[in-house]
Amino acid sequence: MTTVGFVGGGRITAAVAGLSVAAGHRVVLSDPLGPQRLQDLSAELGPLASVTTGGQAVEAGDLVMVRVPLGDYPSVPVRPLDGKVVLDACNDDPQRDSGIAEAGGVTSSELLQRELSQSHVVKVFNNILARHLRSLARPHGAADRSALPIAGDDDQAKATVTAFLDSIGYDAVDAGPLAESWRQEPDTPVYRRPYDSGSDESGTPAAAGTIRTALAAARR
Repeated sequence: MTTVGFVGGGRITAAVAGLSVAAGHRVVLSDPLGPQRLQDLSAELGPLASVTTGGQAVEAGDLVMVRVPLGDYPSVPVRPLDGKVVLDACNDDPQRDSGIAEAGGVTSSELLQRELSQSHVVKVFNNILARHLRSLARPHGAADRSALPIAGDDDQAKATVTAFLDSIGYDAVDAGPLAESWRQEPDTPVYRRPYDSGSDESGTPAAAGTIRTALAAARR
């Protein structure tokens, strides 16, 4: 059993936490806006889920997912994340975040990695809608299994994330280092489109080949 710590709430957090519990993992939830926002989710997920502070969630997690507005990244606990794999599900939204990463000439994941210099940041879960993340999960070996892109600078961290994704129902496609993670940010071919045909609320399966093609088609 892996323990997954969460910093930040929202639909993607709920979806990943739900898939994690279904796979037998323990989840420890936290939200900078207050634990009360996650009490209902924790109750829904059952005994494998709990709600605590951000620092405690980070300390408890074997893996830690960060899903906060990019402008709030300085609020993420740093020291407790030393040596840990961080699942970066954030996006640099120009309307919300003023393009702070792009303005600095880096990707949003590179910005987070600079802040968490002793951690191993892997970009994942940022390119898919929560409802599709839930509905497209499939067992290992299923013919209609979907893949998610991941980017990171540490090969072992990416291997750890790949194994975690496999456990919750997804294959992984290596999108390269964090400097290349712009290929899976908003307004790129791999952002939501491969999983959303527009004709089915439950989404469209997107295999590894489809994701690789979409990543390669990204242009700045």
